[in-house]
Amino acid sequence: MKHFLLDTNVVIDLLTDRRPFSLVAAKLFDNSEKGKVKLYLTAVSYNNTYYIVRKLTSHKETIKILKELESLTETIDTTKEAIKNALESEFKDFEDAIQYFTSKTNKKLDAIITRNISDYKLSKISVLTPEEAVGLVESSKN
Repeated sequence: MKHFLLDTNVVIDLLTDRRPFSLVAAKLFDNSEKGKVKLYLTAVSYNNTYYIVRKLTSHKETIKILKELESLTETIDTTKEAIKNALESEFKDFEDAIQYFTSKTNKKLDAIITRNISDYKLSKISVLTPEEAVGLVESSKN
């Protein structure tokens, strides 16, 4: 089984049905439900996702959506050390720096999944597009 951290953009693609990106994001979650992959989010993904999804629906509905998301994924806690490392890093995008340094605390991760691979060019963890991740999972013998 593969273990993937989802960047917030992949989650938002799915939850806001941003086509065509939402289609491949849905495949990642389908593969998770089939037990082929385990999906992780960092704690910071929830506030960013809430902010975007809340623009499209009510607070109550957004919380319902986030609860379902939480039940389908594992959350990696963001620590003070991750924030400190992100602040001192050369990452151009601060949120991605937080995602990266938070993800480094989970030794099971095989890759970070994002549509913005260039944001993670400093990553020591493999970085894949959602399409690459789906291809890898669906070609594996699980």
